[in-house]
Amino acid sequence: MTYAPFDLTGKVALVTGGNRGIGLGMASAMAASNADIAIWGRKDAANAAAVEELSKLGTGNVKAWSVDVADEQAVIEATADTVSSMGRIDSCFANAGIGLGAPSFSEMTTEIWRKNMAVNMEGAFWTLRESVKHMVERAKNGDIGGSVVGVASLAGIEGAARNQAYSATKGGLTAMMRGIAVEHGRYGIRANSILPGWIATDMTDAAQNSDVFASKVISRVPIRRWGEPEDFGGMAVYLASDASKYHSGTTLIIDGGYSVF
Repeated sequence: MTYAPFDLTGKVALVTGGNRGIGLGMASAMAASNADIAIWGRKDAANAAAVEELSKLGTGNVKAWSVDVADEQAVIEATADTVSSMGRIDSCFANAGIGLGAPSFSEMTTEIWRKNMAVNMEGAFWTLRESVKHMVERAKNGDIGGSVVGVASLAGIEGAARNQAYSATKGGLTAMMRGIAVEHGRYGIRANSILPGWIATDMTDAAQNSDVFASKVISRVPIRRWGEPEDFGGMAVYLASDASKYHSGTTLIIDGGYSVF
């Protein structure tokens, strides 16, 4: 018999940036566990492809919205639309992000800084705020519980040369998640961060094609390979499920052991 809490039937999971990469990896596992999935992404074609793919995996309903999380009003409206269409939001994975760097810290422009902040920090803030608001309202009406997850990065806790703007957003995200956990535990809402290591996605495409990077960096990963989006599926199912109902305020590192070697 399957451990019952990992069956997500009746639960609605929102995944921003869920049409590809880590977001799609998480959404796929939750869909296969019978969750209803709401995808937010900026590209309609990728959204449609994700819906088609995810709809084949379980018994839940899958829908997608075209949303730019760097637009506060768009996030507010998309949250309302998602709740109206799906009935509720039980878990929210703030995964949408960008990674813009510079030749050096001294050459980093204010434009690069602000673009990273707009998506990775402000976008996550608005997304999480609106989902938490919905969950609190449900709790006050007797429907207690919910899970919010910030997908950060090892860059948020380690030194990221030439990527200080990106790392600042990810460090800030983990701090925000801890604050959400402390304030909202009384409503049964738990908040946690996921910190990916070196994962094979569009964001790391240049590094994946570098022999030097493979020999100098990936060779230091104890599991000896790039991470894949599907490596995040199990953690997503766990955090969306009742199995994690007493787990809150933590940073969960998924990096093949890189950070401890």
